[in-house]
Amino acid sequence: MTMTITIPNGSTSPNAVANDLCQAQGFLEEYGVWKEAPVLIGTTKFEPLPDVKNIMVTGGAGFIASWLVRHLTLTYPHAYNVISFDKLDYCSSLNNTMVLNDRRNFAFYQGDITDPRDVLDCLERYNIDTIFHFAAQSHVDLSFGNSYTFTHTNVYGTHVLLESAKKVGIKRFIHVSTDEVYGEVKDDDDDLLESSILAPTNPYAASKAAAEMLVHSYQKSFKLPAIIVRSNNVYGPHQYPEKIIPKFTCLLARSKPVVLHGDGSPTRRYLFAGDAADAFDTILHRGQLGQIYNVGSHDEISNLALAKKILAQMGIVGGASCSSSSSSSPSASCPPPLSSKEKEKAGDGVDTGAGAGAGDGDDNGNDATTLTRWIKYTHDRPFNDHRYAVDATKLRALGWRQRTSFDDGLRVTVDWYRRFGERWWGDISKVLTPFPVLAGREVLSDHEPVSDHPPGVTGRGE
Repeated sequence: MTMTITIPNGSTSPNAVANDLCQAQGFLEEYGVWKEAPVLIGTTKFEPLPDVKNIMVTGGAGFIASWLVRHLTLTYPHAYNVISFDKLDYCSSLNNTMVLNDRRNFAFYQGDITDPRDVLDCLERYNIDTIFHFAAQSHVDLSFGNSYTFTHTNVYGTHVLLESAKKVGIKRFIHVSTDEVYGEVKDDDDDLLESSILAPTNPYAASKAAAEMLVHSYQKSFKLPAIIVRSNNVYGPHQYPEKIIPKFTCLLARSKPVVLHGDGSPTRRYLFAGDAADAFDTILHRGQLGQIYNVGSHDEISNLALAKKILAQMGIVGGASCSSSSSSSPSASCPPPLSSKEKEKAGDGVDTGAGAGAGDGDDNGNDATTLTRWIKYTHDRPFNDHRYAVDATKLRALGWRQRTSFDDGLRVTVDWYRRFGERWWGDISKVLTPFPVLAGREVLSDHEPVSDHPPGVTGRGE
């Protein structure tokens, strides 16, 4: 199979049009940035499955899916053909898979999962036997003000994909869900098993839970061979900077302070994208049809502590753990600290007075004045789950394990965004605001008030 790009009207063009298509859509600001970036994939490799040949990955130009697309294409060049299916929404970029354009076992299809014609055409054109369904609206903040879009894409889109898969006789349908379908987990609660009750608390999580119900119904009614995967937060290079780690890194690279929602106390568990790619590769080759698998790490950190860690990795405050001691982790040199001029620039127009916002310094000797300069606060989400926690014992029984520590993964990620974050998607200024708004396929900046202190907390002398 030679690499082709299929566009919505059903015509095909050689891979030479990849850059033209990307530029026309506004997703590639500067030609060739992808050529400068390291090629990042997972580490696993299995004996190829004899009944798997043509794999469709929905949302393949997005974050996690592109990691799997690169991994499968490059790890199994003579076993699997990989078709990346993506409508090229605001958070996607062909830069994520440009490196595969000369690979004979890779193709890109520009299509929309909510359009049955696109989906069925792709399935039939490439004789698809296996589907990884990643495509979704996934940014929780946007779901509070644009929930219809989440229902349309995540629920109806999944329904379209399931019905089309049933029609062509798909052999494996791997549905990518989220740990957020379980809802909030208390600090003293046990990690949740796959059998735990679903109790979503926001429109995004509810739409993903609804999609799971559709998958389950097709398993029961039509014997569709499906697997459901629920992962905790994934981070790493290639993630659109609407999420906390890339957003904060890009802000700091611009010498701008980061802005926390609420008091920054909610915690999340983080898994490096390379480990996530390994998890999906493991589930493809060793997972049992009809089962559900949690993908989780134990690297749990509050948003406030995460902000301080990123500040340390950027060299703005002390406390960075910047050693490459783990041989199994991705290699990257420690990023250079911001220059004195960059630090001084950030102080322009910023209140540097000591306050209660970031606390009275921290254990690394950073005083409140320094932290207040770089960490700001705004109002919280309408509801913000305190934490999520899933038990991944079932997946580990298949042989998967987390290989990348949070410190090592964060170092690699921060370095990547400092080098490529400003050029990978074009102008990202609007998405770096605390609560960006999505209007169609355009991201608009917000105008939310920002303070030196968490809501309800005042500084000394106020």
